[in-house]
Amino acid sequence: MLTNTEISQILRSVAAAYKIHGEDKNRFRIAAYERAADSVEHASSELKDVWDEGKLVDIAGIGPSIAEHLDELFKTGKSDHFEKVKDGIYPSVFELMKINGIGPRSANQLARDLGIKSAEDAVGRLKKAAKEGKIAGLENFGRESEQAILIATREYEEKPEDRMFINKAQMLADELIVWMRKSRVVKNADALGSLRRKSPTVGDIDIAVAASDPEGAIEHFTKYSKKSRVLERGDRTASILLAGNIQVDLMVERPESYGALLQHFTGSKHHNIALRELALKIGLSLSDYGIKKLGKAKIYEFETEEKLYSALGMDWIPPELREGAGELEAALQGTLPKLVEVSDMKGDLHMHSSFDIETSHDLGQSTIKEHAEKAKSLGYEYISLSEHNPSKSSHTKSEITTLIRAKRDEIAKVKSSVKIFNSLEIDILPDGGLPIADGAFEYLDFAICSIHSSFSQSKKEMTERVIRGLSHPKVKIFGHPTTRILNKREGIELDWERIFSFCTKNNKWLEINSSTSRLDLPDFLVREAVKAGVKLVVNTDSHHAQEMDNMRWGVAVARRGWAEKADIVNTLPMAQFENLL
Repeated sequence: MLTNTEISQILRSVAAAYKIHGEDKNRFRIAAYERAADSVEHASSELKDVWDEGKLVDIAGIGPSIAEHLDELFKTGKSDHFEKVKDGIYPSVFELMKINGIGPRSANQLARDLGIKSAEDAVGRLKKAAKEGKIAGLENFGRESEQAILIATREYEEKPEDRMFINKAQMLADELIVWMRKSRVVKNADALGSLRRKSPTVGDIDIAVAASDPEGAIEHFTKYSKKSRVLERGDRTASILLAGNIQVDLMVERPESYGALLQHFTGSKHHNIALRELALKIGLSLSDYGIKKLGKAKIYEFETEEKLYSALGMDWIPPELREGAGELEAALQGTLPKLVEVSDMKGDLHMHSSFDIETSHDLGQSTIKEHAEKAKSLGYEYISLSEHNPSKSSHTKSEITTLIRAKRDEIAKVKSSVKIFNSLEIDILPDGGLPIADGAFEYLDFAICSIHSSFSQSKKEMTERVIRGLSHPKVKIFGHPTTRILNKREGIELDWERIFSFCTKNNKWLEINSSTSRLDLPDFLVREAVKAGVKLVVNTDSHHAQEMDNMRWGVAVARRGWAEKADIVNTLPMAQFENLL
């Protein structure tokens, strides 16, 4: 099945094909495909899952026409319209466009002039041509551009295929921000774009800097010791490559206008387009420099985003919500949610200790006491040890019960001010059954049930399977509900309306799993769950005590899904949580 990255590339190739065919007069059509590609690339859920739900047009940037072509793509594996638009263009062109600095028309010329028709080894053949000096003599090229292409092809071959998980991108950005703030001319520095909006995966990293001396800030940026090389350097912008060919773009603005820059390069395209349209209706024009009245030259500058949004008559919008999904209307009406904060979390209910109950899956690496000590350092009131259930194939039901009881007894020996619940992450078998005997449940405070196998069942079968697994009275949480693995595996198909209804009627909770390879439940389903009144729980699924710090990423998903503190069960103080159990 096509991944979001592959679908995004298809949409970009259609936009590029329109440009190559000289259809710039259809710039609105080109822009529509580019917007759709951006939406798909930055989506936190697999587009296939959204299509399964019949909600493609609910995604900002995907209109009815493109949705119709995508529907055909999912049903048949191809779109006649996409193929027609790209007819007459070598497949190699779209591969060459992936190289830094090569646009649609340049790629088309290089492919034709050098006879590179096939996508297979297109980059390798271009690199060979550059080495042999065959590009410098082409029209519109020269020796300098040939050398730039040679460097870019090498970097492309070394660049990782997958987008970065948010934790890696944040770490790299934080290190750079610390470096930038060491400069005496830098007053402030922030991440931008999808990273600031806390999208689950990130491509390149964008950084904004407030500085009274832009030239000095750029000079400091280009001296960053961890760079591989400087890509470009201008008056207000610069770009460098880090190890692994990760690109970082810097934008510098005077402190007086920093709020406008921060807003302009944080919001998704759909958020910014909607904001510009709203401004135009009241006679204003927006840019990354500030706001001006239509027909007037004076630009009103804004030091902070709060002041800019206020000038437009609305509340400040948290970055996580800036996706063009109704946040502007809510900001105008004063009805934005009070989003959950990491500081609201009172416990973590899904982690795996090293206590060996001979699990069916991977064992944790930290002791029960180490998890408790880490929880105390985070200010938690309670945690739950939820190791995988013992292997059904290697144990009798009686042996499984004995192991679970032994874990309960071991927890009782740990002296801690943090309450430790005895839980278990139990596999939901293909028929919906749970692989432990009813008698074993009496030794558990509650259980999590999750799917770890047989991912290809039909939507109806999978839904029945989940509901049967969740039906056991001791099961409270549906763990990592879509089973997705970012960059690797799309989620399972479920009838979410039925799941939501079952959860609300039976007091079951859906997990937002904070593991950065999962971040599951995805944000668009978090929002649907919140609307349906489903209670959520944000857990880390830690296999080492230090991984409990990943709570911030699950909370970010909750925030992107418009969740408030009251929507999250483990924001409750200990006494209230225990009463809920």
